[in-house]
Amino acid sequence: MTAKLNLLDLSPQDMADFCVSLGEKPFRAQQLLKWIYQYGVTNFEDMTNIKRDLRERLSEIAEIRAPEIVTEQKSSDGTTKWALDIGDGQLVETVLIPEDDRNTLCISTQVGCPVKCAFCRTGASGFNRNLKVHEIIGQVFRAATRVGFSENNEQKPISNVVMMGMGEPLLNLTNVLKTTEILLSDYAFALSKRRVTISTSGVAPVIDKIAGKVDVALALSLHAANDKLRDILVPINKKYPIADVLSSVKHYLDKSNANCGRVTIEYVLLAGVNDSVDDAYELCRLLSHTPCKINLIPFNPHESSDFKRPSAKAIERFQQILIEKGFTVLKRSTRGDDIAAACGQLAGQVKDRMQKAATIESKTI
Repeated sequence: MTAKLNLLDLSPQDMADFCVSLGEKPFRAQQLLKWIYQYGVTNFEDMTNIKRDLRERLSEIAEIRAPEIVTEQKSSDGTTKWALDIGDGQLVETVLIPEDDRNTLCISTQVGCPVKCAFCRTGASGFNRNLKVHEIIGQVFRAATRVGFSENNEQKPISNVVMMGMGEPLLNLTNVLKTTEILLSDYAFALSKRRVTISTSGVAPVIDKIAGKVDVALALSLHAANDKLRDILVPINKKYPIADVLSSVKHYLDKSNANCGRVTIEYVLLAGVNDSVDDAYELCRLLSHTPCKINLIPFNPHESSDFKRPSAKAIERFQQILIEKGFTVLKRSTRGDDIAAACGQLAGQVKDRMQKAATIESKTI
């Protein structure tokens, strides 16, 4: 028996091509996208503005299937973490951060992570594979289902999506870009390009590759102001050193409207490692010619790391130096640390099958 096509794997253009292949007009794709992503409907029989014979045909050859939520944890601060089953006994984690004016969803793009940042629990869990499109956008679909879909397009269940969960998004480029198209499509989640963020550890050639081809907010996980330290904290730096990464970031900014001319620099503060006065001044010098805003992230402890969180005084001192040098600086509030949902704490359940770089999509760049 032929497996059914999962429509969650299709970008808007893929959906149009699929409808045409069935002898239908491309506008049928718009109808399907709306039913799935704006109304949360998965039963073709409930899609009342689609003719019956097409609904019957779709039921025979297609399905709408997102990964199932197997556990849900709620933090005392309102943050919710879900673990989703992607098969083979593996789980990926997704975090919803509710605020007064928005619901931000942090999604995963890989099963584990091959980058292995020294302070990150995800990297310590190993790496298995890239997530498929339906496994990435399915996280958004499941979260929207839990929050509640709204027929009022101004009241989106999920208002912001950040690819900052498990994995390096730019090492799963094809599937990440298709997911981005669904998030931005007026007929799907219809998010503003400024409300979708791809966070990368610095895969320089891929940043160059997507410049001018996709326009969403870009965040760079920097974490160190020199190559010697960053080689240790973010091992991919050995392949793509800071100067190359910042050059690629500037190239992306030149072709982007979503970033308003600035990249977001993410900097995890580690006690006694990268949080000194000298570190702050070195960071200022490094970024003096890179238009940016800086997110300082006090380290969130976990059992897979011996790093420590800096004192409140050290964090404030570091932040003040950056501000005095003219940078826009935000200290990220710790959310969900009591359920291991804070930045750097996601782990899921990964069958570690660490592969050589040649087996990842980066082999083509």
